[in-house]
Amino acid sequence: MSDILVVKDLVKHYEIGGTGIIDRMLGQKASVVRSVDGVSFSIAEGETLGLVGESGCGKSTVGRSILRLVEPTKGTIELAGQDISHVSEQVLRPLRKHLQVVFQDPFASLNPRRTVGQTVAEPIGNYGLKSGDELKNRVQDLFERVGLRADQVDRFPHEFSGGQRQRIGIARALATNPKLIILDEPVSALDVSVQAQVINLLVDLQKELGIAYLFIAHDLAVVEHISTHVAVMYLGKVVEIADKKSIFNSPKHPYTKALLSAVPNSDPDAINNRIVLKGDIPSPTNPPSGCRFRTRCPIAQPICTSEEPALEVQGLGHKTACHFAKEEA
Repeated sequence: MSDILVVKDLVKHYEIGGTGIIDRMLGQKASVVRSVDGVSFSIAEGETLGLVGESGCGKSTVGRSILRLVEPTKGTIELAGQDISHVSEQVLRPLRKHLQVVFQDPFASLNPRRTVGQTVAEPIGNYGLKSGDELKNRVQDLFERVGLRADQVDRFPHEFSGGQRQRIGIARALATNPKLIILDEPVSALDVSVQAQVINLLVDLQKELGIAYLFIAHDLAVVEHISTHVAVMYLGKVVEIADKKSIFNSPKHPYTKALLSAVPNSDPDAINNRIVLKGDIPSPTNPPSGCRFRTRCPIAQPICTSEEPALEVQGLGHKTACHFAKEEA
């Protein structure tokens, strides 16, 4: 299978402070928030990459940079072989139909003044894909495909439940027959029972249509169910990436091990081997030298302070950024 998305050394920095009159009078310089600091991965046709990590690690910024909702500082983003990293909006616009998004809050992503049918029809009309009765039939077909009724197209967002609104968001994302959908915490605002329904819907749609997903989440149980590969982020960097089985059965990075140990176990007799990390996440404006995880790492050594570990292959397609991953494995 060919790669639909290839991200190489993606960087997104934000400057904060230092621009106001008082800042200049006091000689205060701008600080740089290193939200994303050299992220690389690829997603093949019909596959799902789960992007996980603690809040503030930069995973949502990665998604927004790929969508070009924020401008990348450095790096390259290739969509179906075409570099879209820094192309103009005029060049990017016809390519956007191949790249869609489902947001975390289904209600906030819908226009309350428009019917849901109008919302789903908008991208189809914008790209001139269909019109008239063909457009109406296409919208009704999309509603039925995501588990809604065709006669619900004339209703407004407030008339639907949270799960139904997210299904509408998925229908809108499917409207232009995209090659890649970025799912940014798509089920975190839903009840657990509804989460399972939406996740199963996404899996079925992928099997039917061959769409690639970038699934951004913090719920590892959900990520395990839907993903084919998993990338773990910490403080703006990917620290481990591998196929799902390798990540969940034999994690190598100490941060990945800590995340997995925190997943609740439904077995009351299971032994709790929870790994509790000490300290807080460092500030992205002043990340630690060397390995960024060293200030909380239980196996950190002096070399971790001076030398940043590269994301290297530690097994068959299993990449880890840790000086001691081999020893731990």
